Amino acid sequence: MTAAASAIASLPPAGDLVTIPGIAAPVRRVHVPLGDRAYDIMVGGGVLAATGRLVRDLTGARRAAVVTDETVATHHLARLRAALDDAGIDHQAIILPPGEGTKRFGELERLLDRLLASGIERGQPVIALGGGVVGDLSGFAAAVLRRGTCFVQVPTTLLAQVDSSVGGKTGINTPHGKNLIGAFHQPAVVIADTDLLSTLPARELRAGYAEVVKYGAIDDAPFFDWLETRGTEVLSTAGGARDQAVARSCAAKARIVAADETETGQRALLNLGHTFGHAFEAVAGYDGRLLHGEAVAIGMVLAFRLSVRRGLCPAADLARLTRHLAAAGLPVRPQDAAGVNWTVDGLMAPIAQDKKAREGRVRYILARGIGRSFIADDVAPAEVATLIGDVLAGRTDADTSDASPQIVSAG
Repeated sequence: MTAAASAIASLPPAGDLVTIPGIAAPVRRVHVPLGDRAYDIMVGGGVLAATGRLVRDLTGARRAAVVTDETVATHHLARLRAALDDAGIDHQAIILPPGEGTKRFGELERLLDRLLASGIERGQPVIALGGGVVGDLSGFAAAVLRRGTCFVQVPTTLLAQVDSSVGGKTGINTPHGKNLIGAFHQPAVVIADTDLLSTLPARELRAGYAEVVKYGAIDDAPFFDWLETRGTEVLSTAGGARDQAVARSCAAKARIVAADETETGQRALLNLGHTFGHAFEAVAGYDGRLLHGEAVAIGMVLAFRLSVRRGLCPAADLARLTRHLAAAGLPVRPQDAAGVNWTVDGLMAPIAQDKKAREGRVRYILARGIGRSFIADDVAPAEVATLIGDVLAGRTDADTSDASPQIVSAG
């Protein structure tokens, strides 16, 4: 093994290894240091079985409400209920329709009504069992229920485990854009059982992987190097590399969130690819033709392409990112999402509504290379419109060809 390959193979794991009674293998604990709102992310196979004990020990509650969706309930609800029963926690399950369309005002109102009818008190947790939709909606409901009640995240998708369950962002979508109505509301604990990912469709797993790649592209070039070597294992094999990727992603987000909890500054870096990606999702209509992680993958490529055009980023890094995402089975162009009528004007409208906008000016996350992202406040709308028009027309820059070696297979 070469020195470079050895360094990649020995990427230091994130978090601390802890043992939990009843869980066969050690669990990796990643801490989010937020003062009196601090909490832990528990990452590992089988940790779902400890949910009841963890919730009881953290909150002292003997009652809880579980919010999930129809798909997740089929796979995982019985095991969560058993874990709560074992800890003596009485609970009611509220089962929502699956899909991004559930993140809207109507479903929020119905969820709040059912939570109030269940008699959940402020110190009794709302437990979100599901992906980003369930977590975002349940978290927002918990944030406003009785002016804020306890909240626990049990993410069941790769995307939720590495991104949406961590950091306290909650919210719903509107016709104007994604997550424009919401609140910051930190969970009491995040329980990321990586065994649950075995039930995910391959497309959902790949969509989550886009968010994993994002952390390497933001400020962790060694992690990106590692993913080029171990990405196939993350996508195809439980344990090992997958647990390490989840824990390192969570540690990266925890570090940034701890420094800027409410996104007044550097936390915006976590939105690499999202300004474009959220616009693609809005135009696609949240109907399943384009998943969030797929939109982020396309958005990251556009952010790097814009950076190359500005002379900030080596073309080879754009090509390297593009090839890695494509080899993982992710879309890298809007045209890769079939059946959507993409137009420049249609995409620029939701971009203008981006949550990071300041004084009417949209802030973009650009890059000086892989692992060297930054916030840019000087990007004109006309510059973005030109970029989008060229991409939609299939016009690519002449200097972005890549001769890098083959990387992760689609798996």
